[in-house]
Amino acid sequence: ETLLESELFGHEKGAFTGAVGQKKGRFERAHRGTIFLDEIGELPPQVQVRLLKVIESREIERVGGTKSVPVDIRIISATHRNLSERVENGKFREDLWYRLNVFPIVIPPLRQRKGDIPALVRHFTEKKSADLKKTDIPGIDPDALEKLMAYDWPGNIRELLNIVERSLILHT
Repeated sequence: ETLLESELFGHEKGAFTGAVGQKKGRFERAHRGTIFLDEIGELPPQVQVRLLKVIESREIERVGGTKSVPVDIRIISATHRNLSERVENGKFREDLWYRLNVFPIVIPPLRQRKGDIPALVRHFTEKKSADLKKTDIPGIDPDALEKLMAYDWPGNIRELLNIVERSLILHT
């Protein structure tokens, strides 16, 4: 938890073992910009409290520090968790939920939008072919595409990306 707080809020020299100098955290480095907080639903309660304070006061305090540092940031957050359920279960602060839930964008899992699979496979094939420095981009076998469409995708879009990359690595 302290490591996460140090990463987000920064720390002062001597704040903990190994803190040999002052370090700006992610919020401070994002000043006058945007910070993306992934897996916001996994934040420990103490970090939720500090994040709420940042949103409300537009200031951070480094770990081990006493001085407030103003930050002008836009926060974009993501999670695979149902935050309203976590609020009901007492695992996520309700006041933080309301502060973050300004403009929600819900992206259904891949298993609920299988019509996107052909375009995603083409895109990932082109992207990963370039990453792997393949000059000829292979086509997509219709039978393979049919199997991809029938699969349930518990690993969501990352699983599809990994399967495309694996296929390209094995493709001669």
